Amino acid sequence: MNRTTIMNSLTGLGLVAAAILVLASSGTPADTRSVIVQGDDLQSVARAVLDAGGAVTHELGIINAVAAELTAREIDALTASVPTLRVHENHTATVAATTESRSTRTKDPSADEAPELPTLDGQIVAIAENEDSGWTGLRTADMPDSETEPSDDFLFSDELDFGALLEELYKRTHPYADYPTLVSADRLHDMGITGRHVTVAVLDTGTVSWLELMKDSDGNSRLHVQYDAIKNTVIKDSWNSDGNGHGTHVASVAVNSALSPVAQKYNSIAPDAGLVVVKAFGLDGSGTYADVVRGIDWIVKNKDRYDIRVLNLSFSAPVNSNYWDDLVNQAVMRAWQAGIVVVVSAGNSGPDPMTIGVPGNVPYVVTVGAMTDNYTPDDRSDDRLTSFSATGPTFEAFVKPDLVAPGGHLSSLMEFGGEIAQDHPEFHDKGLYFEMSGTSQAAAVITGVAALVLSQDPSLEPDDVKCRLMAAAHPAVNPDGTLAYSVFQQGAGMVDAYDAVFNQATDCANRGLDIARDLEGTQHFAGYARQNTDGEYYIEGLEGSSMLWSESSLWSESMLWSETALWSDSMLWSESSLWSESMLWSESSLWSESDLTSSSIAINAWVDQE
Repeated sequence: MNRTTIMNSLTGLGLVAAAILVLASSGTPADTRSVIVQGDDLQSVARAVLDAGGAVTHELGIINAVAAELTAREIDALTASVPTLRVHENHTATVAATTESRSTRTKDPSADEAPELPTLDGQIVAIAENEDSGWTGLRTADMPDSETEPSDDFLFSDELDFGALLEELYKRTHPYADYPTLVSADRLHDMGITGRHVTVAVLDTGTVSWLELMKDSDGNSRLHVQYDAIKNTVIKDSWNSDGNGHGTHVASVAVNSALSPVAQKYNSIAPDAGLVVVKAFGLDGSGTYADVVRGIDWIVKNKDRYDIRVLNLSFSAPVNSNYWDDLVNQAVMRAWQAGIVVVVSAGNSGPDPMTIGVPGNVPYVVTVGAMTDNYTPDDRSDDRLTSFSATGPTFEAFVKPDLVAPGGHLSSLMEFGGEIAQDHPEFHDKGLYFEMSGTSQAAAVITGVAALVLSQDPSLEPDDVKCRLMAAAHPAVNPDGTLAYSVFQQGAGMVDAYDAVFNQATDCANRGLDIARDLEGTQHFAGYARQNTDGEYYIEGLEGSSMLWSESSLWSESMLWSETALWSDSMLWSESSLWSESMLWSESSLWSESDLTSSSIAINAWVDQE
């Protein structure tokens, strides 16, 4: 009996649910391939896949598609029977930060030992963990073996003053992270603006459920739910869904509720925002389009239930089509249309022009590049863009990134046993915090700022939030007042959380765009970026040298972040026009045409600290 016959014999189940049950019970042939099939509606696409002999693995209603297992012959039969269906390869990719899994590489015998912490009254204190039983806790060097079983949340010895030990440990494991001060978020915290009543969703590798992420600064529960888009299930029984570490780090940059005991400042941007975690990437930082789209679909369906107002997407994929044809981009645009502010990383593939990845090339969303304080947070004169931050324009001539935020050596929570920390132990502080660079971290900063903006004015729509973020940004300028970087490198400039919350800018982002028509396919759009005969990129109507982006200017060592905003109503790079096939670049296409478009996707690649 083939899969279609089995499917037709099932009763009492929905079409797609039954198809998934068939796949689980019957297995798949060895020569099948994972693809995404898109059409006019979910049910008709699923029926066509089943009629061709395939099996459905994912419902992707947000883009009218399903992920399916099909042989080459079944794909031919499918496209022959329904020529209007579009078939996309559902490729996977691995993050460059972990080029091989820990299970296959030769391990240092001491690699999994808990990191030592400072000496307290002659006692060595360390974080201990037992993978078999799943507990973690504190341990002292002289603790007898009989006292190594967990008690409540921590291990302890009767010979120690556990309260004093825990207080000292907290001080030493929560050093102050400087980036909230760099973006003036600490000024808002002092005013009581900490992101309350706004929920942030982080779609990434999962998270470790530390108290700093589970509870807000008052001890109230704020981790609403964890959803595993890979397994299509809500995570209920695991305190650690993040074997990689990236998702925990990103979430902690945005919403960590820890208060640094020494500085008496929060170690994140929006410490009291709610949190929803969606796991779409695995242990090695890899994922598929199907899992990412299913994760976004779940977020949109549950946005009202958990009051999700901001979505962080700190990953990137190669651009293989126009922005409107990419399946992840379509899901991202649906989320924006549904009222969710989507914040995405520009990517770590810079500094060359036209290196913005997917979904950073979506014109509607907030795309974030990275700057660094150059390890001198109290001296702003040597701040600069990071060399890895991806740069615009996009193929459709839009200015990207939209703005920049701290993304160099950000210190944030990360489990020591995770893949990234194990691969780069020198950046772990031997406590709870890990130092990491990337546009992923910069996007998490802006995610937190967006939550602060919405907590102060919940009536704002996504376009309004983007407008206020960009209107409040401060560009990097040279001593003579000219721009130190073009708008293709820094967008509107460096975010200022305080100004973003209190400025009243309106109608200054996504002007001329129509997301409904874009998604319908009746209209698509282009920006005003152009390229001159010297290969320099500029804005049509703004041909001044300060707007140029050429190979000779990667960053400046002598600049300051201006006190004034670059944005004005006369800035053409905030506008858009209808897409025309007679476009701008000498190349006819930046990607190869094929019926099965590549769909590789991964957490942003590891980059050296800056």
